[in-house]
Amino acid sequence: MGTFFRNQRNFTRFAWLTLGFLILVILWGAFVRATGSGAGCGNHWPLCNGVVVPRAARIETLIEFAHRVSSALSGLMVLALWVWAFRLYPKRHVVRLGATLSLVFIITEGLLGAGLVLFEWVATNASVGRAISMALHLVNTYLLLAAVTMTAWWANEAMLGRERPLRLRGQGRVGWLVGGGLFLLLFLGVSGAVTALGDTLFPAGSLTEGIAQDFLPTAHFLVRLRVYHPLVAIVTGIYLALAGRAVAAERPQQGTPRLARALIGIVAIQLVAGFVNVILLAPVWMQIVHLLLADVMWIVAILLGATALTQKEVEPQITQITQIASGNL
Repeated sequence: MGTFFRNQRNFTRFAWLTLGFLILVILWGAFVRATGSGAGCGNHWPLCNGVVVPRAARIETLIEFAHRVSSALSGLMVLALWVWAFRLYPKRHVVRLGATLSLVFIITEGLLGAGLVLFEWVATNASVGRAISMALHLVNTYLLLAAVTMTAWWANEAMLGRERPLRLRGQGRVGWLVGGGLFLLLFLGVSGAVTALGDTLFPAGSLTEGIAQDFLPTAHFLVRLRVYHPLVAIVTGIYLALAGRAVAAERPQQGTPRLARALIGIVAIQLVAGFVNVILLAPVWMQIVHLLLADVMWIVAILLGATALTQKEVEPQITQITQIASGNL
């Protein structure tokens, strides 16, 4: 058993497994919101309707309670990841840093979720406070995914003997392109979370009715904000496509072009999914698919940025030789 925990490959696999489970928990949380089940346990936390395990529960209670159990399990997995990282890797190792950030963000994730319940910003609540809390929750969720992703990636690099420092300074245009893309994805995620909340609380009977509602001056602010999300998505998609190509051209080593192509492909699929989501009036299943694609897009962008920012700037002559050798010229 001791040998198992001293194996870097096992740790790396567990880190990727933790990331995958976190995505499932996030998707289930979206299902809780989309089905209006957030009040299934009342305003009790961490208890559910005043008890540890609800009995003879309604379907809403079962949905909410299942989310709480899965969230607790994800927290235990991140805690185990942190303990394992500190036992396996030496002091000041980047894997320790990633695991520590993961632990911090899983704790704040739980506290934000608890706040939604305790302040009763769930179910049919359409307050400004809930919208702000949803936005903060989305940002924290993305930071959590980024921390766990980097933990797994750093562990994988260490296992393969390719440890290289992540340099944020002196990256020139590549640094700005990566930073701009991640910021736009965060902003897009926030606008998507608020839009999804509006779609859930104020569903339209038809596409024309929904468009008319979006532009009514007397409509609820969550309804009026829905019109901006597609615009933000288009701008972000165009930026990511151009930035991905530019980053791949300037840092062509260590799989950066492959990650750039993957990001551009996911962006295209996500834009189509967003269009379908609007046409179908945001059914629950499509909201889940849309969120899954958003999470995958964010993770791929994080990996692309990490890969690019651990490479030294390539001289123009070297870049040209590499392109000739790969048959790109």
